[in-house]
Amino acid sequence: MAESGASPLPAAPPAHTPLSRAEHFIWLTARVLEQRRFAYHFLDGGADPVETALAAYRNEDEGYGHALEPDLRGPVSQPLHTAHALRVLDSIGRCGGQRVERMCRYLTAVSTPDGALPAIHPSQRGYPAAPFVPIVDDPPSDLLATGPVAGLLHRNEVWHAWLFRATDFCWQAIESLRKTHPYEVEAAVAFLDWAPDRSRAEAAADRLGRLVREQRLACLEPGRPLAYPVAPGYAPGEHHFPYDFARTPDSLARAWFTDEEMARTLDHLAGEQQQDGGWPVRWRQWAPGTALECRPMVTIEALRTLRAYGRGIG
Repeated sequence: MAESGASPLPAAPPAHTPLSRAEHFIWLTARVLEQRRFAYHFLDGGADPVETALAAYRNEDEGYGHALEPDLRGPVSQPLHTAHALRVLDSIGRCGGQRVERMCRYLTAVSTPDGALPAIHPSQRGYPAAPFVPIVDDPPSDLLATGPVAGLLHRNEVWHAWLFRATDFCWQAIESLRKTHPYEVEAAVAFLDWAPDRSRAEAAADRLGRLVREQRLACLEPGRPLAYPVAPGYAPGEHHFPYDFARTPDSLARAWFTDEEMARTLDHLAGEQQQDGGWPVRWRQWAPGTALECRPMVTIEALRTLRAYGRGIG
């Protein structure tokens, strides 16, 4: 029995719904951060516990490390970890203030000469990392790392000197895309959805959507996956679907797909929930621990996407 004056526990969802099955999976397998995030998004939990759990990954340089992004192990701060931290803060309405200004100072310190972010900073060398994220001494600017960060900062009206240079890089990188791949498209959309110049963003998104369809980067028929080639370097079966690009109905990428295509692939997403209540990881797995840590993250995002499109999850 709870002590007098104690906060009530979050109400559990009805049994045997997709949400209740996912909840069981989260409590069984997830890190504390994902447990707190699940409680926030689906069980009326508070934002403070999420922020407290996230703080465990923060370093003295105001970047984030400690395998916050599971494919990079070790304690050192990395742009991809810090981008993940920004996404978490944004999802709980805490992406602003001095905390984010300090994070921007870290981003400035690790940026390339043109003001963008590298995917992997050389400080990762010596610590385990996924084999598909090469570590080099002079890493190039990377849209995959820069686009989502710049987009989130614009979304939250964070203004910092670094952001102006990063924004210029994103525009140049996106508008020069010719041959691309799904993760690069996702990063571009993350920027375009919140870029301040809306007419320019809409024009860039329209062109990008045509590339996605011409290059068959989105699997529009889940029942016929072989009709859609997997990008070079991706894992077998690592397809991307319309909802991977348009996470919410108000994304610019939503216009790339018909209502029928969205409905068919959202049915597929709902049907991917596995017997244990979690969703599968589609990208290449290289260590047992990373797969265990990634699945709760993927499960939370699947539930958020389904809910954003009005799908009943319980």
